[in-house]
Amino acid sequence: MSAAEIWKNVFTKWPEGIARRGMLVNSLNETIPFKSFMVKDELLLLDRTNPDPAGTRFVLISFGEIRTLKYIDQLKESVLKADGFRGKLA
Repeated sequence: MSAAEIWKNVFTKWPEGIARRGMLVNSLNETIPFKSFMVKDELLLLDRTNPDPAGTRFVLISFGEIRTLKYIDQLKESVLKADGFRGKLA
């Protein structure tokens, strides 16, 4: 499975117990804070928390350009385990 397919799965199968917001880091090492998102085919539409310096609110990015996802909210171990993660959080 390619990295793009993995990221697509992350966003299309987003767990109900996790708020649909966070910070995404792309292949250019830009951090994009977002408060919601939508998925279409191989693209992810992010609704920014605040407009960037150019005034843009929405970002359309291909799944292949995603490098990292940072969660803002506290994550519950039970939600992560239901999503397939294994192990134990401290």
